[in-house]
Amino acid sequence: MRKNTIIWDWNGTLLNDVEMCVACMNVLLEKRNLPRLTTEKYRNVFGFPVKDYYEKIGFDYSREDFEVPAKEFMDLYHKFLPVTKLFPCAEEVLEHFKRKGFRQFVVSAMEHDSLVKTLKERKIDSYFEAVSGIDNIYAGGKTEMARGFVARLGQDPKEMLFIGDTLHDREVAQALGIDYLLVAAGHQSKEVLLKKTARVVKKLSNVRDWPDIIEPVLP
Repeated sequence: MRKNTIIWDWNGTLLNDVEMCVACMNVLLEKRNLPRLTTEKYRNVFGFPVKDYYEKIGFDYSREDFEVPAKEFMDLYHKFLPVTKLFPCAEEVLEHFKRKGFRQFVVSAMEHDSLVKTLKERKIDSYFEAVSGIDNIYAGGKTEMARGFVARLGQDPKEMLFIGDTLHDREVAQALGIDYLLVAAGHQSKEVLLKKTARVVKKLSNVRDWPDIIEPVLP
C-alpha cells in the first residue's frame, strides 16, 4: 500500500546523541569503578529494556536499585542535551518528505515534556503534526504509548512507515502492524541490526532512497 505517513523515532534517529550518552554513562561507570564504554562497545551492547542494558555493562542491583543510576544518567543527559545536535541531514530529510506531502510524527522513549521542548529548541517542531513521548524518565513503555498514539490517528497502519535506529523500534513497529526502516547511525550498530533484519540503511540521508517509500499522491 502507498505510504503517506512517517513516524520518526527521535534519539539516535534524528537527534545525534550517541556520543553524549556514552560520555554520560562513563561518568556513572567511573564513579562505581566499572569499565568504561567505547562508542563501538556501547553500540554493540545497548538495548531495551534499558534496565537490562545497565546490568550488562556492570551495574549490580543487589548493591543499588536501578532507579539510582537511571536518575543520575538522566540528570547528566539533560545537562548536556541543549548542546546536542541533530544529525547534519536531519532537517533536509524532514523537508524532503514535507515537500512530498507526507504526514510526519515523532514517537520517542524520551519523556514527553522534554521531547516537546527539545524539538522546539531545534526549530523543527513545525514538521510534525503531533509528537508523543513516555511519561517517566526510565525509557519504558514505548510500545503501549505508541499503540495509543497510532490509534488516535485513526489511520490505516499500512499507510505508515516507522523509522528508528534500534531493534526495539522494529519491535514497536511490528507490534502495531507498521512497516519499518532502521538507520544504522544511532544507538545500535549495523551488525546488531542486521542480525534481525535487512531493512537497514547506513545513514539518515539514505532514507530518501529506500525503495519501499513510495511518493504519495499530493492533494
